[in-house]
Amino acid sequence: MDAIPGTVGTDTAQTPAPPDRSSTFTLYVNGTARTLTLDHRTTVLDALREHLGLTGAKKGCDHGQCGACTVLIDGRRANSCLLLAVAQADARITTVEGLSRGGRPHPLQDAFLERDALQCGYCTPGQLCSAAGMLGEAADGFPSHATPGTALADPGPARLGADEIRERMSGNLCRCGAYPHIVEAIQDVAP
Repeated sequence: MDAIPGTVGTDTAQTPAPPDRSSTFTLYVNGTARTLTLDHRTTVLDALREHLGLTGAKKGCDHGQCGACTVLIDGRRANSCLLLAVAQADARITTVEGLSRGGRPHPLQDAFLERDALQCGYCTPGQLCSAAGMLGEAADGFPSHATPGTALADPGPARLGADEIRERMSGNLCRCGAYPHIVEAIQDVAP
């Protein structure tokens, strides 16, 4: 098609503006309200590490398989690498940095040190957050695959023997193999 004389050969159709790909929202991280404006694709893990400077949660596999990024969201364990930050607006997030109270380490942190339940330490923040969440789940009576059937008939706090702890912590991997000491440390703190 020939151009009309006296016109420039440009497309006059307007290209629509790209949609806004960010939102402003608040996360309550370790008891502090943090208002962020982030791309919708930003994960909770990247929001914590890259935008809030909280580097305790680690990026291990980035597929939710290793547990190095485990944090507590509204008191429940979660792999922060799998969650979009914008979807957690107004959530209460606890990282390993927020486990301590009043300047004192969480009892799990003390037990991990006492039992030498770490070697390289890369997985330790996720292990600690997972253990804290697991203790809460057990106290609330949530069963696991290892919970005996007889315990299901008697609601109440789950009894945390070594097998029960191993099952409940199975989503957190340790390349160094510190599992026996991790289980012992959790047993030290479990009621």
